[in-house]
Amino acid sequence: MVAAMATRVATKTTSPEHIDYLLRLGDSSLVLGQRLAEWTGHGPVLEEDIAMANIALDFIGQARLLLTHAGNLEGKGRNEDALAYFRDARAFRNVTLCELPNSGIAKGHGQSADYAFTVVRNLLFCAWQTQLWAALAQSADAELAAIAAKSAKETAYHLRHASDWTIRFGDGTPASHERAQAALDQLMPYTNELFATDAVEEVVAAAGIGVRGAELHAGWKSLVQAILDESALKMPVASAFQSTGKSGIHSEHMDYLLIEMQSVARQHPGAQW
Repeated sequence: MVAAMATRVATKTTSPEHIDYLLRLGDSSLVLGQRLAEWTGHGPVLEEDIAMANIALDFIGQARLLLTHAGNLEGKGRNEDALAYFRDARAFRNVTLCELPNSGIAKGHGQSADYAFTVVRNLLFCAWQTQLWAALAQSADAELAAIAAKSAKETAYHLRHASDWTIRFGDGTPASHERAQAALDQLMPYTNELFATDAVEEVVAAAGIGVRGAELHAGWKSLVQAILDESALKMPVASAFQSTGKSGIHSEHMDYLLIEMQSVARQHPGAQW
């Protein structure tokens, strides 16, 4: 499939919306990868410690491809490292869902992490990515289509892992069920941003490059609902809440994340190992 995508003719012109769209995808994978990497050495069991670290690496691998592509199209000499480590929060375009602390929204930064919160977030995000990569595999941007085809295989595993653990939590003990339901209730309003179609998505969708978020909602909801049914968890009531991370307006948690992620690169700019 990847070889077939590579034969396509890439779009001849690059719009600001095209670059912004790639940054949204790359930044979301990068930031969630950073959050999941925080579990390294702290997983509930050794097998999960390794599994979550590998999932984090997959997300960071997606980010490298997407940010490199965005930098090349931008033409300002910014590579993946420059985009990851030398932009401030307002320049990041990740959805807010990805930057929320592993401890949950109520506890905030610096508190003990909650594996149920992490697992449920992975479920919601990876169910969305499943729909996203399937659509982008048909992108008029040949490079993006190839990235989507590769990422789809990784996301299938990520979703299976998150689904298995969501079912374990939801259909386990009363305490585990309560934790998973609480995580779902906290996280669901933030998924609205995934499906909020704006001017950027309208432009890339019209050009055949990207997809309107709203078009992914039905498939995502069906996928998530099937897992919730099996886990005995209840889909929360729809909320009007709208986060704005992909427009560069983030939660208070984003600055903490970037300080940790960017500190070494900013202390030693241009260093190579």
